[in-house]
Amino acid sequence: MIEESPLVRVGDGSGPRPVHLLFSEPARPFGGDDPTIEFLVRAVGRWGSVETLVRTWDGDGLHTFLSSLAEDFRGWDGARTWRSLERDLTISAEHRSGGYVHLTWGIHDRPRSEQWRFETTTVHAAGEEMRILAAEFQTFLTTAVE
Repeated sequence: MIEESPLVRVGDGSGPRPVHLLFSEPARPFGGDDPTIEFLVRAVGRWGSVETLVRTWDGDGLHTFLSSLAEDFRGWDGARTWRSLERDLTISAEHRSGGYVHLTWGIHDRPRSEQWRFETTTVHAAGEEMRILAAEFQTFLTTAVE
């Protein structure tokens, strides 16, 4: 039996320009106790797709960031941000009226060249939906293999 690589899918594909974000292939490229975790992020839409390899230091607190958004389901002022180790993935979170969290995901070329970048926004119900997303990423990051 072939095991499938863990996958997190973000975005429901609704709106005028539907986009899905796919997170896959979590790995510890240097093996052992090295904290480096890499994974592939891909944005897919009718227009085509972009992807990049994201490098983190034990997830760079991604699960913690998403969990904090879920815990503050009543809202917050301004934007909260997260970025990966090499800034190839960024997230900006804003709580909007009506109980929704808008996550703007940035996929970037490596910082030195920064020849391209892509951004899309996904909308999530505050509270339980954000808790589920945080749990999916926690599971995803803990399945990284050598």
